[in-house]
Amino acid sequence: MTVKTKPQMTTLENANLPAAFLAMAAAHPDLDLLASKRDGTWQKMTYAEVAHQVRQLAEALIRHGISAGNKVFIAAENRPEWAIADLAVMAIGGIAVPSFITNTEDDFAYIMDHSESVMAITSGGSLAQSVLNAAGTAGVNTVMVMAGESLTPPASVTLLDWQDELNKAENLGVLDQHIGKIAPEDTCCFIYTSGTGGQPKGVMLTHRSIQANINAAVDLLAEGGVAEGQRFLSLLPLSHSYEHTAGLHLPFQTRSEVWYCESAEQIANNLAEASPTLMTAVPRLYEVLHDRITRGVKAKGGVSEKLFNAAVNIGMKQMAGERLSLGEAMLNPILDRAVRKKVRSRLGGRLQYFISGGAALNPEIGGFFMALGVNILQGYGQTEASPLISANRPGKIKIETVGPAVDGVEVKISDEGEILTRGDMLMKGYWKDDAATSQTIIDGWLYTGDLGEIDDEGFITITGRKKDIIVNSGGDNIAPSRVEGILTIEPEIEQVMVDGDKKPWLAAVIVPAPDVVKSATQDEIEKTISAAINRANKRLSKLEQVRRFIIADEAFTTANGQMTATLKNRRHVVRQVYGDRLDALYPKKA
Repeated sequence: MTVKTKPQMTTLENANLPAAFLAMAAAHPDLDLLASKRDGTWQKMTYAEVAHQVRQLAEALIRHGISAGNKVFIAAENRPEWAIADLAVMAIGGIAVPSFITNTEDDFAYIMDHSESVMAITSGGSLAQSVLNAAGTAGVNTVMVMAGESLTPPASVTLLDWQDELNKAENLGVLDQHIGKIAPEDTCCFIYTSGTGGQPKGVMLTHRSIQANINAAVDLLAEGGVAEGQRFLSLLPLSHSYEHTAGLHLPFQTRSEVWYCESAEQIANNLAEASPTLMTAVPRLYEVLHDRITRGVKAKGGVSEKLFNAAVNIGMKQMAGERLSLGEAMLNPILDRAVRKKVRSRLGGRLQYFISGGAALNPEIGGFFMALGVNILQGYGQTEASPLISANRPGKIKIETVGPAVDGVEVKISDEGEILTRGDMLMKGYWKDDAATSQTIIDGWLYTGDLGEIDDEGFITITGRKKDIIVNSGGDNIAPSRVEGILTIEPEIEQVMVDGDKKPWLAAVIVPAPDVVKSATQDEIEKTISAAINRANKRLSKLEQVRRFIIADEAFTTANGQMTATLKNRRHVVRQVYGDRLDALYPKKA
């Protein structure tokens, strides 16, 4: 039996994304738009200043022969120039091809070659050198760099300086004759899926598909009174479809401003400095913040720890709709001032909503923040859907779900339990891969590969990944992501990869938290982790419980290939590294 959510009709008001931005810039030229930290100080750019540089760069691109339909590769850290490059490429009818900066030189070369890019834009330093080398390999003859000192381009590559090219721009009105020719159904970018195995696929998104997401997001945020005039803190890479839509084009159309986080390591400082009202991120961020907060509380101990735990416990009861005792009801207002207000202050003091996407958020992590008065709108999406499919709404949050389908999106569950979706937000297809496109979009429905359920209010719960499901030797299906999420709640466990396909029970590769390994012997580490697993196992069914484990040699990172750029485990890579040790945990067959 299938269950559907009913889509609402959405009007796509904007013909194309850069035209929508330029209209907003013309209406609000003096409003701050972008902020980035340079030489220890936050530097701001207004809508008018950004629009001017978009026009300058567009003129430079045209001057160097870039035309409608041409692909331009972009690899840079989150910064104002990234957004300007994206808009300028789209504004002349070109196709932006973003790449994660954590990719290898070979990855860059593959994406440039596969996308048929004719130019690359990058920042500076070692990243720029890698892009230059890849351009030489892939036959891309022109590379523009934002900081070109100490770079050695291959003989076949012409090196352009960003600021020099902007300074040379004279005929800024040339853009208008290009931008007016862009149709909503035109492809505006290729987002290469980071993937957990094999070569990435180039997802072709259109002006229409991304605009459908923006309209749906505005509809959702309006319910909480935060649709316009907000301050975003941008951490997730702009090469990710989630940040590209929600952290770039959405704020650009809503009179909002974007502050670029310096790095993941600086997130706590940047939250305090930027005081954002909205922030989009993947679950890993919330896991890290949860870990930092709970460790800090535990280190203080005493009355502070007791009050904090009481705030969480009472908040959880309220979320569950349970009645508070008289003592709890009297204590709760005190906890608001003594605990919850301090937590919100550490997050900048003005935060209205965290918005979580990119992977399923552990309900215990989400509930933890909600209990402390920090609202999280958990959503769900895929790059192939530009990426937004569903999200919890400000008026009603079920933290254990990814919310109902957003405006303009229809969702149903197949007979096999797979989530299917359709609407204007769907991709045009995979670039140069008709076979994969025809397997993914069937009769207008996107087959997500995710397993889920829809309740009678339309709220969607993700129950697993069709291809990632572990089938043990008894034929039982187990979702490893759920088990991993519960294990990483334990403060002693930093990362985990669960194993057990075709095996009698689950085993795991564990990355201990840094505090666990400080001045500890291997035996002490293993005892600490074993105790943490035993605690986690109490919250898991017998089938889901981890029986044995090994300690990882190093953390899962993008550098060693064991995580994707969006901070998901590359399960097959971890399995390749630790396969022999994992297999040794299981009884040998006779």
